[in-house]
Amino acid sequence: MEEKKAESRRRFLTGSAAAAGAAALGAGITPASAQDAGYVMDLPPVISMEINGTSDRFPVNRVYCLGRNYAAHALESGDDPTVNPPFFFIKPRDAVVDYREGHPYPLKTQALRYEAEMVVALKSGGENIDPADALDHIYAYGVSLDMTREDLQHEAQRLSRPWSISKAFDKSAPVGPLTRVEDVGHTGDEGRIWLSVNGEIKQDSDLSLQRWSVAEGIAILSQHYELRAGDIILTGTPEGIGLVQRGDVIRAGVENLGEIRVEIT
Repeated sequence: MEEKKAESRRRFLTGSAAAAGAAALGAGITPASAQDAGYVMDLPPVISMEINGTSDRFPVNRVYCLGRNYAAHALESGDDPTVNPPFFFIKPRDAVVDYREGHPYPLKTQALRYEAEMVVALKSGGENIDPADALDHIYAYGVSLDMTREDLQHEAQRLSRPWSISKAFDKSAPVGPLTRVEDVGHTGDEGRIWLSVNGEIKQDSDLSLQRWSVAEGIAILSQHYELRAGDIILTGTPEGIGLVQRGDVIRAGVENLGEIRVEIT
């Protein structure tokens, strides 16, 4: 089992995207020998995602997340969706890991929370994108979890501090394979999104209940950042969030995009 996990991680970090990165350094130079190219240390690995129907991989640039994009989740979080709009936060790119690795219970928390999310993967970007053009920038869709250290989040909120430490931690975004737009169409605004823990359904909603549609989310995000190819967006979680313990098994899925199985280790 451990050997399979190690092999999965190796493929996740390498693949054709890593080979492309090595080629960009020049003939005969690999990321592992980057010091020979004038860097003071080895280059970090390329983070990439599996793509259904091809051996090619999707290289991840940045990871954006939409908070409280479902009204019912905003309410269960103590927010008023009639007053406060959704918002964005960021995870580091190496938070993205293949779901087959499972999810090691993270450091410094006694309250690990699950959140099912849809992933939008961009093939292009820009600033101030028109909502009417936003879907043209999408390469694929997928399924992810946004794992959260809930106790650290609550403590940061109590102290009126940023709560990135509760979201942007190691391996906090297990992901499944991407499904290309050319294979599934634009499926991001309608369809079931769900999550179960140990076989019991905890979250069960529909993408049509997103407060900002996929196009609106991209357009609004591009008012704050220049979006680029390789960026991914987790578009928010519905109501029904809760805690998990070591040994629990999470399954999460989005209609037309498949499901992932993540064991808490």
